Amino acid sequence: MSRLATRFSTLKTSGSKALVTFITAGDPDLSVTEELIYILEGAGADVIELGVPFSDPMADGPTIQLSSERALSSGTTLSGILEVVKKVRLQSQIPIILMGYLNPIHSYGYDVFFSDAAAAGVDGVLIVDMPPEESAELLNSARQYDVDVIFLLTPTSDSSRMSAVEKLGSGFIYYVTVTGVTGARASVSSSLAEELSRVKGYISLPVMAGFGIATPAQAAEVAGMADGVVVGSAIVKLFEQYSGDVLKDRLRQYVAELKKAI
Repeated sequence: MSRLATRFSTLKTSGSKALVTFITAGDPDLSVTEELIYILEGAGADVIELGVPFSDPMADGPTIQLSSERALSSGTTLSGILEVVKKVRLQSQIPIILMGYLNPIHSYGYDVFFSDAAAAGVDGVLIVDMPPEESAELLNSARQYDVDVIFLLTPTSDSSRMSAVEKLGSGFIYYVTVTGVTGARASVSSSLAEELSRVKGYISLPVMAGFGIATPAQAAEVAGMADGVVVGSAIVKLFEQYSGDVLKDRLRQYVAELKKAI
């Protein structure tokens, strides 16, 4: 059983919901990223999403765009991110997925990338701009090396898209709670419960809901409807405001509050 499947099974048995935390790999640099993974895990994160910085992050709002710029400026590369995961695996078995855009993986080469990712200890990938209907080549390589490919669903996803995601996806499904780019929102959509109920009619995998979740109260509300929550921009915002030990303390406190809330 994969790390993701094991974690979700354990959470389900205990009646708990998953907390998936996103940080941009290499922000402010990769040595700090490694340390922050341990801090996130210690504070209560169940799954770590490492954002792969990209020069044209079209699905991301200003907070994560700036984070990608900082990471790229520090010299972050996809191979460097894999090296960080490899180091983390000497101390931790927390599920780790890479989230980003197709171009860096396509440039790396599908077979070589998934071979290297599996060897490093990456559990899955979530590629924002890879439609499931066009993913056959990538999926073949990922499955060869037992790396999960996680797909997105949105409020505008129709039944055919949900059926495709159910057939092709693995690990979990990332449900985007709002239309538009990433970024904290003031409130949770009033139609979210109905939307998630519709999605669960098609999807057997765990459903993680994200985009716009900023407060422990919002996390608790969404966790009551989904199998878990993803928090990204609100975490990454801390990287704009703090650095060094202060950043670590703030991150530890915020993630602990999110986990307690859900």
